[in-house]
Amino acid sequence: MNQAIQLSDHFGYRRLIRFTVPSILMMIVTSIYGVVDGFFISNFVGKTPFAAVNFIMPFLMVVGALGFMFGTGGSALIAKTMGEGNDERSQNIFSLITYATIISGIVIAVFSIIFLRPIASFLGAEGVMLDDCVTYGRIILIALPMLMVQYAFSSLVVTAEKPNLGLIVTVIAGVTNFIGDILFMVVLDWGVTGAALATAIGQIVGGIIPLIYFARKNPTKLRLGKLVWDKKAMLKTCTNGSSELLNNISMSIVGMLYNSQLLKYAGENGVAAYGTIMYVNFIFISVFIGYAVGVAPVISYHFGAKNCDELKGLLKKSAVLTLGASAVMFAIAEFLAAPLAKIYVGYDAQLFDMTTHAFKIYAFSFLFAGVAIFGSAFFTALNDGLTSALISFLRTLVFQIAAVMLLPLVWELDGIWMSIIVAEFMAVAVTVIFIAAKRRKFGYL
Repeated sequence: MNQAIQLSDHFGYRRLIRFTVPSILMMIVTSIYGVVDGFFISNFVGKTPFAAVNFIMPFLMVVGALGFMFGTGGSALIAKTMGEGNDERSQNIFSLITYATIISGIVIAVFSIIFLRPIASFLGAEGVMLDDCVTYGRIILIALPMLMVQYAFSSLVVTAEKPNLGLIVTVIAGVTNFIGDILFMVVLDWGVTGAALATAIGQIVGGIIPLIYFARKNPTKLRLGKLVWDKKAMLKTCTNGSSELLNNISMSIVGMLYNSQLLKYAGENGVAAYGTIMYVNFIFISVFIGYAVGVAPVISYHFGAKNCDELKGLLKKSAVLTLGASAVMFAIAEFLAAPLAKIYVGYDAQLFDMTTHAFKIYAFSFLFAGVAIFGSAFFTALNDGLTSALISFLRTLVFQIAAVMLLPLVWELDGIWMSIIVAEFMAVAVTVIFIAAKRRKFGYL
């Protein structure tokens, strides 16, 4: 369906939705197989291992975040270069980014595996939870290079005008993960080790498939070739993608802070409740992230081609679609709060009540999250990495840290659940200000 759509096309609502739906579905599927992992761990391994996996997960997200940086930052530069008509350079940048992702993944994985136990201990894990954190984390880190490749290609395949490929790869990786969960946790009863193996194998599959596709002759303008060092392109890629790197690092740091605060105010149940909310949150937020990933190369291409009218149309249509989706996400979250909580923690009445109550509060954040997510991606697509990074920095780090530290002083546990709402609202205000302030520079208003 999407093969006939090119970045150079005019995008009305229908074509924009058609082109971005595969990326949205790709992100949703990615989130779902993370949710499936949580379901199996919580129900077949136990509450403490479930808490341990959620406790170490923010760190694992930090070390994998470079894949997003290379993918989003590189895609913006590649698409802009294609819009300028320089296909040869865009292909060289594509190869450079891919190789840089693999090499970085190997180096980070080695150091993380060595220092994982002291890191987990420093973050506050101890006893059985510490052992589970280390067991799960070290197995996942073995697959880190391919996870980073999968993250990078979630954006690069869209730039190659093959968004369906990203969806297919994600589905295959997700099914592999799901089968592994059943085999390793239910049939073989390998516990946390089985959960980690299932996830790691799925990640390896998700990274290898796009590498094979682009290493061979294919119908796109992009193919893996020889390594051509381009310092300027590498620097621009990193600055373009810095917001996505910062976003993932900040989310992980904030996640660690949330866990620390929850241990203080609600104990292990608080961490488990937050983990459940995060699993579900990933699915809802993935709609916004998927749209941003799908539309970003289109914006970059038309920015490079200096098609100001098309930029204006893309911004307007994206605003309408994002606000509409925000209202729908909020309504669905409120309606499904109890059923979703029951899937994970229905075996514990106290934990179920806490999780349901927390999620009903947390759901209000979906009214605001989409605007800031798109705003940051919009400026990345315009190759304005500084503005994009600033929006992400304020949204995911400054506002959330301030809120999660201050609000509990007044509302205690409810203050922790409310902090995300305040942070997202402030991020919307900052995003609107930047879009208005930069309108003449980029010509989109």
